Amino acid sequence: MAPAVAYKMIDCKHIPHMRLHYFILTLTLMTVATSSLADEARVAVAANFSRPAEMLVEQFELLQPHRIELITGSSARFYAQLRNGAPFDAFLSADREKPALLVDEGFAVADSLRTYAVGRLVLWTAEPTREISGETLSVFAGGRLALANPRLAPYGLAAQEVIDNLGLTELLADSLIMGENVSQAYQFVATGNAPLGFVALSQVGRNGAIEQGSGWLVPSELHSPIRQYAVLLNETNAAAGAFLEFLRGPEARRIVYSFGYTMDDSEP
Repeated sequence: MAPAVAYKMIDCKHIPHMRLHYFILTLTLMTVATSSLADEARVAVAANFSRPAEMLVEQFELLQPHRIELITGSSARFYAQLRNGAPFDAFLSADREKPALLVDEGFAVADSLRTYAVGRLVLWTAEPTREISGETLSVFAGGRLALANPRLAPYGLAAQEVIDNLGLTELLADSLIMGENVSQAYQFVATGNAPLGFVALSQVGRNGAIEQGSGWLVPSELHSPIRQYAVLLNETNAAAGAFLEFLRGPEARRIVYSFGYTMDDSEP
């Protein structure tokens, strides 16, 4: 049997002067080497994904030496900025169209285009304990119904598809007020400028349940899937590449699911 080994803390005062010098030098070089492996990335994130993105970055930075700076906003606006040279390293869009265009136009890395989440749509009011359903829309003519602009925002397009599929297009035509993105649609309702609106589940709930106000989780068969795609913009940025890879792992999936998103493994 191997003899027991005793361990004790190293007291630097017992290390001879020259050995102490080399000991400190080695620690310094190790620190510098580790720091040189770290990178920092600026990531443009669709407005609907801001809350989960913050939690994802927090977890990522616990596991990696890299740092991520998040900038949230409209996917359409980010697309225009990126075509004009905005200094971002990765883009988490609310759709596929815009990151795919960036790839086609030579502004993004082709083989990095991947789905990172599939969104859920909610018909929502800030009023607590109110019954909300598809039938609520049928009696809503003349009110103010908030949604993101269908021409700019995937969640707005999905909301318009719901209205059309329920046969309410003409009835609600004069009721619609549109935000640039789903965050503005949420703000219209949250501030009382509209009593009802279509928002992302991630804005008002956790773990598949609505936490604030009242709402109707819109059946997914009433609109096209809201598949959200990420793309790498700067191939030389180690932090951006590592973060997009992290988004495909089990810890990221747990966080994404907790905000009401799903993943679609059938999509690349």
